[in-house]
Amino acid sequence: MANKEVLLSVKNLSVEYTSEGEVIHAVNHVSFDLEKGKTIGLVGETGAGKTSIARAILRILPEPPARVPNGEIEFEGKDLLKIREEDMQKIRGKEISMIFQDPMTALNPIMRVGEQIAEVVHLHEHCSKHEATEKAKKMLEMVGIPGERYYEYPHQFSGGMKQRVVIAMALACNPTLLLADEPTTALDVTIQAQVLDMINDLKQKLNTSMIMITHDLGIVAEVCDTVAVIYAGEIMEYGTKEQIFHNPQYPYTIGLFGSLPDLNSDVERLSPIDGLPPNPADLPRGCAFHPRCPYATEECKKEHIELTDIGGGHLCRCCRLAEIAKEKGEQK
Repeated sequence: MANKEVLLSVKNLSVEYTSEGEVIHAVNHVSFDLEKGKTIGLVGETGAGKTSIARAILRILPEPPARVPNGEIEFEGKDLLKIREEDMQKIRGKEISMIFQDPMTALNPIMRVGEQIAEVVHLHEHCSKHEATEKAKKMLEMVGIPGERYYEYPHQFSGGMKQRVVIAMALACNPTLLLADEPTTALDVTIQAQVLDMINDLKQKLNTSMIMITHDLGIVAEVCDTVAVIYAGEIMEYGTKEQIFHNPQYPYTIGLFGSLPDLNSDVERLSPIDGLPPNPADLPRGCAFHPRCPYATEECKKEHIELTDIGGGHLCRCCRLAEIAKEKGEQK
C-alpha cells in the first residue's frame, strides 16, 4: 500500500475486558490499513470482537472493565491511543463518527431528534444555534426525512426512520471516517436496502472512508472494497472483496459461505459451521478455530499461526492451504 493514501492504520491492536477475575481477550493483535474513500468490512459471528475494534478506534471503550494493552491506531498521522482526551473529543463526531447498531439506545428519548443533530453541528462547527438548526434540517432531508420533523421525538419515528436519524447525526459534520456497526440489523429487508443505498450515495458524495461491521455477507458485497474475516478477536483472512468471495481460503470463511443459500446450487441442505465460538477468557492453543475446523491436525493445536500472503495481498492464517485448495478442487 506504499503508493496509496492510507487514512487509518491499525497495528497490533489488542482489547481486553476484566470480568469477575477473568481476563476476556476480545481483540488479539489486529492490524489493517484503510485507504481514503474506501470501505473495509469486518465480518464474523457475534462476539468475534468487531465492535470492540470500532470502539477502540473511537476510544469509547468502557474503562474499566476494558483496556488496550498494546497497539497503535494511526489516523491522519496521529496515534489516537496516545493523544489527550480533549483532543479526542474534537475528533469524535467531526472527523470520525459512528453509526450504532441500535438507534433506540443511540438517541436521547427526551430530546427532539433535530436538536440532537444540531448539537453535534453546533459543538464542532462553532456556528450559531440558528445555523446549526438549518444544517440539521438539511441533514434530515438528505436522509429522506422532511425537515419539519426536526421538532419530533424519537418515539414518533419508526425503527427505520430512527436509524436514518442516527445516520444523519453521524454524517452531520462530514466525517472523514465512518464506523458503521451493523447499521441495518434491526431493519426489515426493504428498509435495509434503502439505507444501504443511502449510505453508498452519501459516501460517494462526501468521499467518506468507512468500516462496515456486519455478519451479513450480502451487505459486504453491496458496500465493501476489502474484507477482514474476524474470528475469536483475530483476522483470519483478509483481501479484496473479489478475493474473499471468489477464492475463500480459510476454513471459517469457507464455512460462512457454505451456510448461505445458493440459488445456482442443487443442494438439499446448507452446510453450517459445527460447534460454537471459543470462550474468549480461555482461548484454545494454536489456531483458535481448530476445535470446529474439519481440516484440523495436531499441528494446528500446537503453535500460533501467522497471516501469510497467498498472492496479491490476499492474507490467510492457515497451515493447510495447499491441502484445502486441493480438496475444494476435487469437490467441484
